[in-house]
Amino acid sequence: MASHLQNLSAYDPSKVPPAKGMKFGIIVADWNREITDNLLKGAIRTLERYGTIEKDIFIHHVPGSFELPLGAQLLATNLKPDAIICLGCIIQGETRHFDYICQGVTQGITELNLKYNLPFIFGILTTDTLDQAADRSGGRHGNKGDEAAVSAIRMVHLKRSLED
Repeated sequence: MASHLQNLSAYDPSKVPPAKGMKFGIIVADWNREITDNLLKGAIRTLERYGTIEKDIFIHHVPGSFELPLGAQLLATNLKPDAIICLGCIIQGETRHFDYICQGVTQGITELNLKYNLPFIFGILTTDTLDQAADRSGGRHGNKGDEAAVSAIRMVHLKRSLED
């Protein structure tokens, strides 16, 4: 089925382990805030649905998506969460700026995962239009914030199961 015909955030809830006792940092880009606020709401809702309590969710903001890797690194260093969810929205414009921002953010988050041996979750929309972003931040294609939270829970569970 073509992805444009389905809810991309659909998942099997029985495959999501409990998140009770897990601590999460969430770093949110303020650029395209109407979209990133919806991503944040979805992430929080999902973390709480699986047992994370409010005091174990640390939310901080950065100006734009390019600043997400450094913001995430600062959270990892100073707050010591079990995982960090990076939320942003980059929309294609008329110049190649989109390509540079997407590449920098992707590389930065990838490097953080490996450097810190900690899950840094890529919850960043990279769309052609604002309508596509809206569809993926609580619209007809689900909410990437939900997906990012589920990924974070599952990765913390994996890490803990391998460390025991």
